Amino acid sequence: MEIKQTALQAKQAAIQLAAVESAQKNEALSEIARALTQRATDISSANRADRTRSEKERLSAPLLKRLRFDEDKIKEACGGLASLIKLADPVGVTLSAMELDEGLELYKVSCPIGVIGVIFESRPDALVQISSLCLKSGNAVLLKGGSEAAETNRILAEVIAAAGEKAGIPAGWLALLETRADVAEMLRLNDCIDLIVPRGSNAFVQHIMENTRIPVLGHADGICHVYVDKKADLAMAARIVVDSKCQYVAVCNAAETLLVHREIAGAFLPQIKAVLEEKGVDIRGCEETRKLIDVIPATAEDWRTEYLDLILSVKVVAGLEEAITHINHYGSGHTDVIVTADRGRGARFMDTVDAADVFLNCSSRFSDGFRYGLGAEVGISTSKIHARGPVGMEGLVIYKWRLIGNGHIAADYAGADAKPFNHRPLQKTFGG
Repeated sequence: MEIKQTALQAKQAAIQLAAVESAQKNEALSEIARALTQRATDISSANRADRTRSEKERLSAPLLKRLRFDEDKIKEACGGLASLIKLADPVGVTLSAMELDEGLELYKVSCPIGVIGVIFESRPDALVQISSLCLKSGNAVLLKGGSEAAETNRILAEVIAAAGEKAGIPAGWLALLETRADVAEMLRLNDCIDLIVPRGSNAFVQHIMENTRIPVLGHADGICHVYVDKKADLAMAARIVVDSKCQYVAVCNAAETLLVHREIAGAFLPQIKAVLEEKGVDIRGCEETRKLIDVIPATAEDWRTEYLDLILSVKVVAGLEEAITHINHYGSGHTDVIVTADRGRGARFMDTVDAADVFLNCSSRFSDGFRYGLGAEVGISTSKIHARGPVGMEGLVIYKWRLIGNGHIAADYAGADAKPFNHRPLQKTFGG
């Protein structure tokens, strides 16, 4: 089927899906979990084929790790579906209500965006998360995963689409794109597609933005920082730095740069160097860092690099303000952390660091839709539009205005004898 026809079918499915009741959507999610479990052997076999091919093609170790989607990963995905079922339906929520005049009531009500095109990386579990979030939020979805996961993505899309349709979800609600040419064609379909979500590098996101008229929810590089303040508990700081860097390196919310206040650098850097090197981390340091610990020099490029590997750049800073300046200059607006016992300094950091996620005394790895209780995520947005940070279901709905009258006409509210508006807030929901 041509991409244009696929997108038109998705558009028709989205119109119908917007009115599907919560119970039916939840049943579809349950059916998807059952289907994934039943087809686990086939899915794992397809994934082994992808990994074998990717190893021969010398795919990097971090990407190979992200590519794995075995039976344990399938169980995790089904657990995520179970959690999503428990979440409230984001569609049809009354966001505000106002009486304009007696019998003339205005409601602001959440609704799906429509058709969402998502281009994502080599993690097949992302396909499960994205498709399930779109279904629960009433959106149709066109998916394009990395070519290294082609076999896994193909069988997952087949299983999920069929399971949804078996539960009564409109046919065409999910489709998988296979090639770069498919993506190029999708980007031209602004009459069918309502939102594009690209997950990848800054250069990739910029390419998408420059080649489409469709609104783009950008998830760019994850150049995340941990700043250890002069008032930090150093034992706490060490735990947070190690977790932020090492808990899972091949993800966008892993720390890439460590900033350390000059007053505690002499005590902290030798301590953290020993711990990080035990974990296999390659440390690159600024000139002042290298006076305190034996590491290779960091270059200007290190401060703007997302390693996705066991590499960490380290810089000693004069204080809080220099740390904030460095982050706002080199960071990607993803997730940045301060470790300090001074809540005032922590508040200053969170107020002035320009990022979607700003943390005090906890690991950058908490920047995640599932951990936030959002039912996983479509991506992490570093944009400043309707959704920012981990984009769960609330980022996949917009709203419409519903005005209910009883023969009211605008002419009665114009002219010399115009009726006045009440504009009285209502404590009620649409239909309630």
